[in-house]
Amino acid sequence: MRVDAHQHFWRLERGDYGWLDQSPAALRRSFGPGDLADTLQAHAIDATVLVQAAPSVEETHYLLGIADATPFVAGVVGWIDFEQPEQRGQLERLAAHPRCVGIRPMVQDVADDTWVLSARVRWALDALQEMDLCFDALGLPRHAPHFLALAQRHPALRIVLDHGLKPAIRDGAFDAWARDMQLLADNTSAWCKLSGLPAEAGQDASPQRLRPYVEHLLQCFGPSRILWGSDWPVLSASMSYATWLQTCESLLSGCSDEDRALIFGNNAARFYRLMPRMEN
Repeated sequence: MRVDAHQHFWRLERGDYGWLDQSPAALRRSFGPGDLADTLQAHAIDATVLVQAAPSVEETHYLLGIADATPFVAGVVGWIDFEQPEQRGQLERLAAHPRCVGIRPMVQDVADDTWVLSARVRWALDALQEMDLCFDALGLPRHAPHFLALAQRHPALRIVLDHGLKPAIRDGAFDAWARDMQLLADNTSAWCKLSGLPAEAGQDASPQRLRPYVEHLLQCFGPSRILWGSDWPVLSASMSYATWLQTCESLLSGCSDEDRALIFGNNAARFYRLMPRMEN
């Protein structure tokens, strides 16, 4: 099976997507299943993981409603307020939904880089581990040491690093990011998403520009811990879905058929435990 492990939908009328105000004009409209279905079919993508794009529980319920009505959405990564322990009941209700596979706080937007290690949010991380929900780590290169400490403190927590931790490709930054990704790969059980890199590359998201970053992620995490994702529709501000998929297929052409099958779908099914949900 082929799985897009990271995509979004949003409806502007909901009013909880503040980050869109500073986004390219192409993204400042609503996107729903009908905007993506033909593209998935054209590229033989069997299923997707729908990821939160707003810091609200209400949006998570909205996404779960989409999943209930959309056969290709195999899982939803939602949101809860990690600073509100009284939301444990809300988390339990989300975990009971057959399509809820994980939670993603928007760590990149928190002023305190050490927030994920703070005592006030530990209850949420403990609860994710207890309920066997995944933790999507949305951060930047500066968060790498803190995600490393988190993963070592919660060894049973299933963690995936979104967008390769967003290396500053447009600035040519590589060495420090590469070192930290190697440390994360070697010293934790975290997985990594091959997604979001075009947005970090700016004007030049050519295969040549992206190659060292993709090859380093592959060298660090190996084909058994990498999940391919589109980050659509954010992707559409940089390139088409087809171009990103073709770019990744080209950059990973040296992998075996088995390894490419892992990266382009089987890993997502395994990490997010999609198969039982897709069979329901």
